[in-house]
Amino acid sequence: MSADALAPYRRLTVKIGSALLVDGRSGRLRSDWLASLAADIAALKATGCSLVVVSSGAVALGRRLLGLDARSLPLEQSQAAASAGQIALSQAWAACLGAHGIVTGQILLTPNITEERRYFLNARTTISTLLALGAVPIINENDSVATAEIRYGDNDRLSARVATMIEADCLVLLSDVDGLYTAPPGKDPEARHLPRVAAITPEIEAMAGGAASHLSRGGMTTKLEAARIATQAGTAMIIARGTEIHPLRALADGARHTLFEPAHSRAHARKRWIMGTLEVAGSLSVDAGAARALRDGKSLLPIGVTRVAGDFARGDAVAILGPDGREIARGLVGLGREDADLVKGKNSARVAEILGASSRAELVHRDNMVVLMGMEAKAG
Repeated sequence: MSADALAPYRRLTVKIGSALLVDGRSGRLRSDWLASLAADIAALKATGCSLVVVSSGAVALGRRLLGLDARSLPLEQSQAAASAGQIALSQAWAACLGAHGIVTGQILLTPNITEERRYFLNARTTISTLLALGAVPIINENDSVATAEIRYGDNDRLSARVATMIEADCLVLLSDVDGLYTAPPGKDPEARHLPRVAAITPEIEAMAGGAASHLSRGGMTTKLEAARIATQAGTAMIIARGTEIHPLRALADGARHTLFEPAHSRAHARKRWIMGTLEVAGSLSVDAGAARALRDGKSLLPIGVTRVAGDFARGDAVAILGPDGREIARGLVGLGREDADLVKGKNSARVAEILGASSRAELVHRDNMVVLMGMEAKAG
């Protein structure tokens, strides 16, 4: 592994956790730390690297501003804290980067923006335009209007969606740990650090622990979910310790971290969007023959479907499960739940009789599907 972990990359997405930005005891911004990070960003920009920041911290800052002391806030108070904190957070980023002559742009995202194609493209265009103009976009989940049911739930996965949206070369998750260990290091003194992860296997998933701080909604589990989203779209991901000053410079100087290797071939932009969809509306279970056909680049036909689950409409994202129940593909379904149930297991002639001759033969067309093979995504 190169001593300078960031050297190979020209477009970075950097995710900052709440516990790094906000002191857990006082609830105040860690101003010296943020100033050092801004200096790191300025140094990288001077080399021609473009950066997008996904920043937590709005709720944590807003708690102090509004005098909310409880460790766990009800939804309405979390929304209020986010509303107050977003202003303070935006001002802090603008001031610190402005000291280096860098303009910032704030973008608040909600899940529908990255999961509906038109909004996805609009958000990507705004971010790309800011980058082209030399600005640094500062992005956060819009917690002030998010609901308990419809939200990313953590900025790890949000940062992965942003990274794939803008085709970043690498996503850097700055955390309170310096990477992935074979077991939670605080609980197991025998835990070994993993400098590189080629694929997220069940064994790798078993190594994840829970959230480490009441200020953080993420943990190693959500970091692995972010890695899955990013690497399947051809974006590398790094987990590194960010608690000390100049965390990006430390990475460039060889600080310990874990690199999650990307898929070897970048997926088409539409397929990156499908792969990164956070919420699937249902699932289609398929037999062994259909699974082989998908891996050969074929569309999913109703005859290969053994079970339909969920409540989905035409165009929704669905998971395609192999005979062992593991997800082998993800795609946009061509029929709603009721019609899919009617035609599962039927050949094309019978499908035409049931739904009409003008109906499509495919349940999920290859152009609207990504087949997962290990950690690589095969574009159909």
